[in-house]
Amino acid sequence: MSSSHFDAIAGVYDESLPAHVARHYLERRVAFIRRHCPPGRALDVGCGTGVLAARLAAAGWQTTGVDPSAGMLKQLRARWPAVTAVQATGTDLPFDDGVFDAVVTVATLHHVAAAPDVRAMLAELVRVTRPAGRIVVWDHNPRNPYWPVVMSRVPQDTGDERLIPEREVLAGLHGAGARVLAARQLGWMPDFVPPRALPAVAIAERTLERTPLLRRLGAHNVVLAAPPA
Repeated sequence: MSSSHFDAIAGVYDESLPAHVARHYLERRVAFIRRHCPPGRALDVGCGTGVLAARLAAAGWQTTGVDPSAGMLKQLRARWPAVTAVQATGTDLPFDDGVFDAVVTVATLHHVAAAPDVRAMLAELVRVTRPAGRIVVWDHNPRNPYWPVVMSRVPQDTGDERLIPEREVLAGLHGAGARVLAARQLGWMPDFVPPRALPAVAIAERTLERTPLLRRLGAHNVVLAAPPA
């Protein structure tokens, strides 16, 4: 998908999910990254308006956000001056090898879509990570049957996307020499949950994530990896 589409929707992008649902997922992602990634320099690839990058900066990382959309980065710079904004694609990151302690990409691969570009981006994530650093890939799970409904009504999705299977993410990371430390499916919080029901649904979400077979249908594939030793 062209960056011009994201330029056009940058002002409404953060409204694509109800605020309480978006906050729930944001808090879960930050908690996961804090638990598994070392402190230091963080890179958010496909950072959009910088909401996650800003949370990482607030948690103590020296954070850089990369996105091909000038419109998205304009929002980031206006709202989150603590985050360094860099316009670039995930398939060609403008950084030296091994400079970041935490390299994260969330809901980006399905927009990259083309298999060669997905492999190239995963290889770039591995390349720029320090030997003791960690890589987090968090993207839509094609097994989850609700994604077509959500994607049909959010402004960032136009039909050009391709949901990337977990096996393709794992193969791309392995092909780049990375060691996969964990791979799981997380998230069962649909966008129609009312605010008052969120605590109860969050409890059910954790139960479903531990339930054999059903857990494979979770909303997101989440992969934690390390670069070559």
